[in-house]
Amino acid sequence: MVYLKSEQEIELMRKSAQLVSLTHAEVAKYIKHGVATSKLDLVAEEFIKQHNAKPAFKGYGPRSNPFPYTLCISVNDSVVHGFPGNYELQHGDIVSVDCGINLNGYFGDVAYTYIVGECDPETFKLLTTTAESLYRGIEQAVHGNTIGDIGNAVQKHCENAGYGVVRDLVGHGLGKSLHEDPSVPNFGRAGRGKRLRSGMTLAIEPMINKGSWKVKTLKDGWTIVTADGSVSAHYEHDVVVREGEAEILSTFQYIEEITKIQIDQSLTHG
Repeated sequence: MVYLKSEQEIELMRKSAQLVSLTHAEVAKYIKHGVATSKLDLVAEEFIKQHNAKPAFKGYGPRSNPFPYTLCISVNDSVVHGFPGNYELQHGDIVSVDCGINLNGYFGDVAYTYIVGECDPETFKLLTTTAESLYRGIEQAVHGNTIGDIGNAVQKHCENAGYGVVRDLVGHGLGKSLHEDPSVPNFGRAGRGKRLRSGMTLAIEPMINKGSWKVKTLKDGWTIVTADGSVSAHYEHDVVVREGEAEILSTFQYIEEITKIQIDQSLTHG
């Protein structure tokens, strides 16, 4: 069931989205050669708790195997849901960090793929294309359009550049729950799927591989990697469906003020 949000609820969600964005900026300070990914997780959890919020991912999932960390940290060929640990970041790595929080009963959920130092031009192009596709999808998140319009915009932009659009994982609704209806695939046919209505709140999140779209899950039951070993990028914003133009609640500006690397080619997008 899809829940349309009131303006009061949207303001609460904006606060959650902004706090996730600020958490990312805090983590960005530590995206450096030699830093263990477990350090990033500790930094995020402390920052979230200092701001009277709760990590959304820690303990999420089935009772038999709940996600054990605050951040999903996915390096290079890891697409999503990677575990923080002893791995030390290396020059040229790309690192997808997905962070969720619960503030005042509403969730925020933002992902961003970082570069450790500098990466090769082909990988940088993957990152910028993925970020561009996020905004192509957001442009379609307006009242009267469909879920298929969002996915089709993402898919066309990335496949035209020769990249693989992950099929097994999708974006989602967001609000009082971390995952609400509707699902928001990054592929599809324009004009198909659920009709968008003003007040819907969505987490739109392209997950794009440099090679094949196919993925596999590791033995931990969470970490998803590319099947062919190619690198993968992941960006995510929290969005409100509106008449005429979607509204972005989260921002990458705080991150890129820290990294000094502009993946988001137009910070007027949020």
